[in-house]
Amino acid sequence: MVGENHLLKKGDKMLETGEMAKEMPKERKVQIGSSKFTKVLSVDEKEFNAFHKYEIRKVETNEVLTAVNFQKGPIKENGINGIHHEDLIVIVIDRLLAFQDCHYRCRENAEAITKLEESLMWLRKRTQDREDRGVEGTSKI
Repeated sequence: MVGENHLLKKGDKMLETGEMAKEMPKERKVQIGSSKFTKVLSVDEKEFNAFHKYEIRKVETNEVLTAVNFQKGPIKENGINGIHHEDLIVIVIDRLLAFQDCHYRCRENAEAITKLEESLMWLRKRTQDREDRGVEGTSKI
């Protein structure tokens, strides 16, 4: 119940029960790639200079197919609390390699694998550089 001393802030919503409604996180459609069958939404506010929660939904029904939660903040300061960019890249590489091992083999998959492996290399180089400077896992630049 809302007490006498509770002050409403602009944008706060009151339910019929007198309870405060939880404000839904801001949804932002990610405008990269195709959205013919699925769409990607960022469903949190930017924190630690990035968005951390994403949902992949069916375009027709808006049904959530899966959610992705990225690491929020440096590991040494916040513990492991989500996945990393590299994790998703590794999954996509593994899936494309499986297609390359069957009748779906094609040049386009091979090129995509090469580019994803290159992306992984650059992200690993960034991590190695931060480790070499002793700042990996921290907010320090």
